[in-house]
Amino acid sequence: MNLDRIRLGVGMFHIVTTEGQSQGINIWHVVLHGGLVSKITLITLVLFSIISWIIIFQKIFVLGRSHIVTKRFRNAFRQAADWMELKSKSTDFAASPLVGLFIAGYSEIAYQLRSSNSANKLQVKNIGTIERCLQRAIMVEVNHIENYLGILATTAAISPFIGLFGTVWGIIEAFHGIGTIGNASLTTVAPGISEALIATAMGLVVAIPALMAYNFFQGQLRRWQTELNDFALEFINLSEHHFT
Repeated sequence: MNLDRIRLGVGMFHIVTTEGQSQGINIWHVVLHGGLVSKITLITLVLFSIISWIIIFQKIFVLGRSHIVTKRFRNAFRQAADWMELKSKSTDFAASPLVGLFIAGYSEIAYQLRSSNSANKLQVKNIGTIERCLQRAIMVEVNHIENYLGILATTAAISPFIGLFGTVWGIIEAFHGIGTIGNASLTTVAPGISEALIATAMGLVVAIPALMAYNFFQGQLRRWQTELNDFALEFINLSEHHFT
């Protein structure tokens, strides 16, 4: 008797498993047979996703290369005996944001040295001018690093709402179909509801990576701001030591 029960239970489990597999959701089928508004919503979300991933990979590559080149430039800057020679080699370190500060600061120093009236020693006239020049250069470099982060923030903010719009529209169409057919069975309601929920899921799939990447790059941006300010102070200290 117990053996018969076990066999019966295994047989029922096999039937349930087979039925569950046959009734699995085919997302592509639901999408392809969805309404026009649903398709436009999903296409919009896919475009946002593609753009955000392009920005993510581009930023990772650029910032990673900038970090490596910045280490090389700092070593070259600290070991340089002649800043004019270092400036001539600045194209080798173009990927580093610090190069922009160095060129801006050195250009101001060179201008002040050319207009120096001292007969015995070349001197910079105004350290404050160099500081302001470096601060402007910092803002330029920070804005350059911050490029396209606004797109990630926008994607993270609006994608869930675009998905929610697709969900609401799908539910409206589902209830409209119920009213037209006059049948409120699960078979009638399920396709429209599943189509609507796919839009919500897609909105989250697009928004979550964009938000995580935006927060990560904001942390990187703060680190670069610290790096730039530190280099500006180092540049001013060396300028005061050599030219005043």
